[in-house]
Amino acid sequence: MYVGLDGIALTQPKTGVGHYTFELARALAGIASDDKFELLVPPRHSLRRLYWSQIGLPLHINRLRLDLFHGTNYNIPLWNRCPTVLTIHDLSLLLWPQTHERRLVRRARRRLPMMARAASAIIVPSHAVKREVCDHLRIDSRKIAVIPEAAREAFQQIATMETESVRRRLAIEDDFILFVGTIEPRKNLLTLVRAFEEIVRSDSRRPQLVIAGATGWLSQDVFAYVQAAGISDRIRFVGYLADHDLCALYSACRTFVYPSLYEGFGLPLLEAMACGAPVITSDTPSIRETVGEAALLVSPTDSSGLTQAIARLLDNEAERQERSVAGMRHARKFSWEKTARATLDLYREVLKKGN
Repeated sequence: MYVGLDGIALTQPKTGVGHYTFELARALAGIASDDKFELLVPPRHSLRRLYWSQIGLPLHINRLRLDLFHGTNYNIPLWNRCPTVLTIHDLSLLLWPQTHERRLVRRARRRLPMMARAASAIIVPSHAVKREVCDHLRIDSRKIAVIPEAAREAFQQIATMETESVRRRLAIEDDFILFVGTIEPRKNLLTLVRAFEEIVRSDSRRPQLVIAGATGWLSQDVFAYVQAAGISDRIRFVGYLADHDLCALYSACRTFVYPSLYEGFGLPLLEAMACGAPVITSDTPSIRETVGEAALLVSPTDSSGLTQAIARLLDNEAERQERSVAGMRHARKFSWEKTARATLDLYREVLKKGN
């Protein structure tokens, strides 16, 4: 097979879709040496870059004479000469439009149903997203394959000496709570900050909250609340971090808290678990599917419930250790090799149907 994968998400600092694209491509190359895989990205200085998805990409696919194209970033050409596989990571733009920029919501409402109908097959990371795609995009369930993702191999628990070095460099204290993700409305950071405010006002321990991630859309509300609440001295924004630094923070935190309103899968949860972080996260369908019994679940809109959950893990060392061990065990059930093998099987099934 000669397969092209959409590499557009790799042209900027990697977040969820970028990591998915890179790890899948690398794992496919490792298990299918007789096949050829190519990441397709627009030229840097070309009019074709401005119209990549509509014009440049389909022209490129046809010129290469691909057997199959995999749209890893919600996008496939609507005119092309080869079968296509489309990954739909989640439907947040349709189900939680208020947490996204209006232009992106308008584009998704217009294009995503067309993409889903045009694709030869669809990959989703969870059964919850499969149900949503069937219900909201009116797609036959037989067209959709559930293929979970995984933590990257780099995410493993590391030694205290290494974590101390990273903490010192980033000005992070011994006793800290961690969040990792883009600072944007869907990640529900305001609820976390409000819960943390209750912790520092009522708990004599006064831990630090560390927020690691790029600044996204409508992030000013979070920063404004932190300043107005007078707790900026207890919250550390460290920005987008390299994998080694993230591993150190996951390995050293008292608990990893991820109160997202909606996820299709939640890769940071498995990354944190792989490093031994005790996890508190949202009680939503996709996240429950991702974390199993290993995490402590709380309604994402329940600020007081989140406060209680954080205090519970801060005060209970035995449960922290139990959650840590359970999380590492759970994360080992997933691997990018498994993801790649299931994806490769789907490619072959699509090509077989097309012949």
